[in-house]
Amino acid sequence: MKKLVLAAMAALAMGSVASADDHVANIIVVTHGSDADGFWGVVRNAVEAGAEDTGANVTYRNPSTGDLNEMAALIEASAAQSPDGLVVSIPDASILGGPIAAAAAAGIPVISINSGSDVSAELGAVMHVGQPEYDAGLGGGQKTASMGGSGGVCFNHEPFNTALLDRCQGFADGLGEDLNMVEVSKDYNDIKNTVLAYMTSNPGTGAVMAVGPTGCDPTIEAVEELGMAGEVVVGCFDLSPAIVQGVIDGTVAYAIDQQQFLQGYLPIIVLNLMHRNGTLPGNSINSGPGFVTLSNVAQVQALAGVER
Repeated sequence: MKKLVLAAMAALAMGSVASADDHVANIIVVTHGSDADGFWGVVRNAVEAGAEDTGANVTYRNPSTGDLNEMAALIEASAAQSPDGLVVSIPDASILGGPIAAAAAAGIPVISINSGSDVSAELGAVMHVGQPEYDAGLGGGQKTASMGGSGGVCFNHEPFNTALLDRCQGFADGLGEDLNMVEVSKDYNDIKNTVLAYMTSNPGTGAVMAVGPTGCDPTIEAVEELGMAGEVVVGCFDLSPAIVQGVIDGTVAYAIDQQQFLQGYLPIIVLNLMHRNGTLPGNSINSGPGFVTLSNVAQVQALAGVER
């Protein structure tokens, strides 16, 4: 009798393991973030955390230099593997829309993150996890205006990215000014020199926005080198160790936090559950915006560049 009980327990255990194995989801994440962009390092950390917490098999892919044609090829190659879920950012639908729509049409559940909220549904994605970028920029412009900032400029390191264009436009509208966007590269020293030249040539500038750490980190150094820290209202999108320190030092008035950890983590949770039991949230998820200022910066300082 004891042997029969043990055999039954073993059979149940084996059945349980087999059932768990059946629920292991294969998920592929493809983003446009370059290897050098610290913002996307946080997203990747979140993807890995989601994989660890769910037990899903997750692969993260990105074009090393942020090239969108390479990203389109990565999406096509990923879809050809017929994963149980695909996570993508959509900075430019004219280049990426075709491969994304094809993946969705093939029956692969697609979740878009970060950029592309305006085209996500029409491309066939089941939901979007990100920040309403225009609203975030608008809030930043309004906050800057309330702090006395005017004569604004928005430094944009990804002018092809519709999400970052929305940030700049929202910022200008929040200030009540016409859009004044300056395109910069992704090279630290080149950005710094561009900011130095602009601020020197436009002494009436009293409000600066940089749409991500790639542009904000060198902007902080430029403003400090010019001796304008605290005189110009500087706002930054997203967080990095340099931005957090800038808030503490008073060079940066505020940072707009889209909480990109959620953008990497939540899609893995959702796609894993969708594969496991067919459940899906009824709406897209706004990961931000939130404002980081001197009053709350201590809460995020230790995790900047890691989970914030």
